[in-house]
Amino acid sequence: MVLPEGLLEAVRNYLDITWEDSAGDEKLSGIIARGIKYIDRIAGSEMDYSIEDKPRELLFDYCRYARSNDLEEFQKNYLHELLTLQIALEVKAYEEAENTDL
Repeated sequence: MVLPEGLLEAVRNYLDITWEDSAGDEKLSGIIARGIKYIDRIAGSEMDYSIEDKPRELLFDYCRYARSNDLEEFQKNYLHELLTLQIALEVKAYEEAENTDL
């Protein structure tokens, strides 16, 4: 999976990783890719992680928890926000479907 432009650097900055480490970057890229797939699956569609919005915020926090080997806590602590994202997208899809039926 090719990460969106600048996303690896943004996550590194968020996690305060200031040193160069190609092996660490490869590991972090895998965490980011898994986080994107996880959040997209929960949301029910592909999200845009290049803009400052809720999906990007959730991805950064997913990476923080994954680096700490504590993903179970991420799921517990962010369940409300994940469900809110999912519901908001369902409502948007419903409204778009209603508008096309007119």
